[in-house]
Amino acid sequence: MSVTIDRDGEVAVVTVDNPPVNALGQALRQGLWDAVETLDSDPSVRAVVLICAGRTFIAGADVTEFGKPPVPPHLPDLVDRLEQATKPWVAAIHGSALGGGFEVAMGCRFRVALDSASVGLPEVTLGIVPGASGTVRTPRLAGVEAAVELVTTGRPVKAAKALSMGLVDAIVSGDLRAEAVAFARKTLVQPLPQPISARPVTSPDGAWWDDQRKAIARRARGEIAPLRALDCLRMAAEKPFAEAMAHERATFLELRASDQAAALRHIFFAERAAPKPAHLEAKPREIHSTAVIGGGTMGAGIAAALREAGLPVVLIERDAEAVERGLANLRSIFDGAVKRGKLTEAQARTRMEGVTAGSDYALLADTDLVIEAVFEDLSVKRAVFARLGQTCRADAILATNTSYLDPRLIAEGLPNPDRFIGLHFFSPANVMKLLEIVPTPTTAPGTLATGFALARQLGKIPVQAGICDGFIGNRILKRYRAEAETLVRDGTPIAAIDAAMRAYGFAMGPFEAQDLGGLDIAYLQREGARAAGQDVPETLGDILVRAGRKGQKTGGGWYGYAPGDRTPKPSDTTAGLLAGRIAAGPTLTAEEIASRLTSAMAAEGKAILAEGIALKPSDIDLVEVHGYGYPRWRGGPMFAAGG
Repeated sequence: MSVTIDRDGEVAVVTVDNPPVNALGQALRQGLWDAVETLDSDPSVRAVVLICAGRTFIAGADVTEFGKPPVPPHLPDLVDRLEQATKPWVAAIHGSALGGGFEVAMGCRFRVALDSASVGLPEVTLGIVPGASGTVRTPRLAGVEAAVELVTTGRPVKAAKALSMGLVDAIVSGDLRAEAVAFARKTLVQPLPQPISARPVTSPDGAWWDDQRKAIARRARGEIAPLRALDCLRMAAEKPFAEAMAHERATFLELRASDQAAALRHIFFAERAAPKPAHLEAKPREIHSTAVIGGGTMGAGIAAALREAGLPVVLIERDAEAVERGLANLRSIFDGAVKRGKLTEAQARTRMEGVTAGSDYALLADTDLVIEAVFEDLSVKRAVFARLGQTCRADAILATNTSYLDPRLIAEGLPNPDRFIGLHFFSPANVMKLLEIVPTPTTAPGTLATGFALARQLGKIPVQAGICDGFIGNRILKRYRAEAETLVRDGTPIAAIDAAMRAYGFAMGPFEAQDLGGLDIAYLQREGARAAGQDVPETLGDILVRAGRKGQKTGGGWYGYAPGDRTPKPSDTTAGLLAGRIAAGPTLTAEEIASRLTSAMAAEGKAILAEGIALKPSDIDLVEVHGYGYPRWRGGPMFAAGG
């Protein structure tokens, strides 16, 4: 770690070099403190530029200090010291200025950002609030509305939006150091703005704050930190700076010791470790070209994810008509992104221009990676891989996106089976971050490493899974749904079960989710297993599907739905179909229902670990959080059950 000072005339340049992300550890805090002292006492210096070496500005706290007692100089004191410097400091931001990094930038009198930079206060995503003036200085810098958006969501904003919000003073391109020094020189001939702590702030009325609280509570679904952050922001808007700072610090310290913060730290560290697990030693192959077999919902989503990562894609379907449908599915994904403001029309066109589509497997002759995403039928998938084995290069990596089928059976007879692997994406594949990576006994270490490297390239959270029915996620989902049906059989109302899981933090309960996705999907999987000779007991869902109730798409499943209305309503038809299977039982509280279901998930997780299907408990938690909506702030079923 180093903090160095050099000169450009009357402007001093303080450079932070603390790889990999210039995290704010104690040594860095002390180095910056000492730099302020040194430059304050140097009469030849009239302004200071704070810049960082490497790929980013100060990206936040030092995660190695999480959970440990803080050592002085404490970050709030350092931010105050920067603000009180006798020479104006200019923060020169590239990469990301996050959390404590952006609080340091707010301690500077000015902020200049590269056009590619982003800034943010993501503390609520770790179950805490900013602890070094983020909730107090931000309203004074950018106004209350902008501060509420930045702090309570935890989402960073790009430089252009940061400028429009008033979070930075200027955007530059090219040589950041030269531009920041030039900016600093211009400030010397103009009156300095007040330090942020001295700037006025206007609070909206009480009704506005009440509306914000209601909106955040709906979004947070039981998460504490966003609402506590709102309380801090209101305090900052209505009370003197020192009083608001004391409130922020007390809130920060209280939340840092909370169960939710511990759970969110657990997920944070698991996510950080996921892309490069310790057992992965082989060198990954470089992937420059890709293909997807199948242009349905899943195939189009995978193709979109590959294009968003800048990889060219060949999309293969069985005939010209299916090719056109696949292209239409893909185009609709990009068009939707344009409507939501995620892509420009030019970017959407570029995405589509990088896709070659057809039905001729000869298009794959020189492709590095091919992902199969056709119908979940063993014979169909085996036919695809037979053709891939004949057409593709001998070293091309071939992957299946199967959700339930045994990858070993899919790859049977494939030449060079060491290049075969399971890559289980989750729908919609261009949105969902989870990627289950399923090696077979013949998968080469380099192929496995390439799967993880691809996940990093796509911005996915990779988790290695062993081979079993449903791998990690769908196997636990099956147990979860079975336990939910057991509760129904024992007399617990369907709506009460869904309400309990929403109260626990899920966006939907198990029955609402099945109605949305379609009950027939799991039904067909069970029917396939029965046809293969497996003993699969009848489920309540089977009864509904056989009666034509497949969920929202048929106007009824576990619930009834009025035409054009997706609001679930208790259904007399469903009650009649299931009446003979339901017994009178004890009335369970929402907490008891949630405990039954999450305990079942954890029990299945323990079995998965014992069988070696998952490598560690945190992998299971990542699967459930990123693939199945388990509330992040509870840490996942294994964490919630004590590991």
